[in-house]
Amino acid sequence: MAGEETTVSLVDGELAAKAAPLIDKLVADQVASKLAAQDPTLWGPDAEPEASIRLSWTTLHRSSRPLIGEIESLREELRAEGVDRVVLAGMGGSSLAPEVITGTEGAPLIVLDTTDPGQVADALAGDLQRTVLVVSSKSGGTVETDSHRRIFAKAFTEAGIDAARRIVVVTDPGSPLSELAAGEGYRKVFLADPHVGGRYSALTAFGLVPAGLAGADVARLLDQAAAAATVLGEDSADNPAVLLGAAWAAAHADGAEKVVLADTGSGIQGFPDWAEQLIAESTGKLGTGLLPVAVEGPEAAGFADAGSDATPVAIGPATGSAKIATAGPLGAQFLLWEFATAIAGRLLEINPFDQPDVEAAKKAARALLDNPTALEGSESPSTVDGDVQVFAPQGVDTAGSLTDVLRSFFATAPEHGYLAVQAYLDRLDDASAALLRPELAKRTGLQTTFGWGPRFLHSTGQYHKGGHQNGIFLQITGDAETDLAVPDRPYTLGKLQHAQALGDGQVLAEHGRPVLRLHLTDRAAGLAQLVRAIQEVAL
Repeated sequence: MAGEETTVSLVDGELAAKAAPLIDKLVADQVASKLAAQDPTLWGPDAEPEASIRLSWTTLHRSSRPLIGEIESLREELRAEGVDRVVLAGMGGSSLAPEVITGTEGAPLIVLDTTDPGQVADALAGDLQRTVLVVSSKSGGTVETDSHRRIFAKAFTEAGIDAARRIVVVTDPGSPLSELAAGEGYRKVFLADPHVGGRYSALTAFGLVPAGLAGADVARLLDQAAAAATVLGEDSADNPAVLLGAAWAAAHADGAEKVVLADTGSGIQGFPDWAEQLIAESTGKLGTGLLPVAVEGPEAAGFADAGSDATPVAIGPATGSAKIATAGPLGAQFLLWEFATAIAGRLLEINPFDQPDVEAAKKAARALLDNPTALEGSESPSTVDGDVQVFAPQGVDTAGSLTDVLRSFFATAPEHGYLAVQAYLDRLDDASAALLRPELAKRTGLQTTFGWGPRFLHSTGQYHKGGHQNGIFLQITGDAETDLAVPDRPYTLGKLQHAQALGDGQVLAEHGRPVLRLHLTDRAAGLAQLVRAIQEVAL
């Protein structure tokens, strides 16, 4: 890892100069120390009610300590019973941090943050005799996670396994899920701090329990955060969080509303994906905010050649055209970026702890599930090209080939807009879809994000509806070879996945954003065809 000291460097001299007055003001206003002391007034009176119940993340390096023994005790019990395969059912803040922690430590964890039936079927196909399911949700009302719980409980029972003994729950005190767990007699319930929002929950039970059960050293993670906490709470111009938050805000004021994130050798696996949710969901509201663009590395299109509307940030050593570089171990980085995001929220004059636009897509999906006629295809494709059905918005010419359709769609992007690719596919079997992001960035010249659906709905989905309204959206859906019924629910995973894509598309269209949906009737062949079509779009 890039050293044990938590640091932020403003590599670009011009950006450093623009951030300087903001840094001075933050220091004079004692923002860092007030944040560390959980002062809810920092974001104004409108945000105060929410902030007053969302700031316990600043002291998790202390308050989460009792979890260490509980996690280790359960892990030893499970291992003694031959149970060493950990499957996590959770979305957004309940899955992104554990995935980063275990990926960095090399601890095996199977993450289910999908409604794709093929991906869930793959997890079911593993050795259930060795499997424990961690069901992680603040309320338990998350439809994806509840579906996973139902499916696995049935599978355990059918395999002759006592399902209750193989299900561990992480939730908030008094939640419907905690009540369900008590009623069902589940193996263990870990109660998280209710005064922490999902995207700030990396060091709560939501981050630590699944990671610790998988074998990660969560005590070390808390030690790293504790070492950084003192520095992050100082009212100093050298405070890394003050530097980072001020730099983001200064760049945004200068028109750089996008933050391009690239790992440059930090040793941390998947950190940009976690930071993506934190930044997008915290700042993307009221028509403003910072759009994180997670790229494959410093050489990726959109980083080295980032335009005036983007700020390249290196996670690790400064390299290429990075304007900002961060360094430090994972536990410290979690806390640093949380502090910096909250500070940036103050400077952007928004509430960094609410997510007012996330529920809209969920409601639209539920409405479609309740209306099978609408879901089953009352709509017809605009055109069909080989294995790709095209559902195009108004203004997109569908008279030609798939390449022509794409070319027409890309032309709808406004100046300094962005392209969001949303793949409602299998994150494992259809992993090659992620390769579309750099190719599209290169071909269109647009800052391009990539999200697996419905996972991104719990992160960047807030920015899409609440942030700068200059995005265009490419949805990719596909026929699944097999489907999975959700026990005691009137829908399958495939229908749920389809409803989530259509529901989010409807909400985006209501915001006046162009949405092009490409449905692959054969996933492998359709993806290959899409790649060829994109490569024919002129540079």
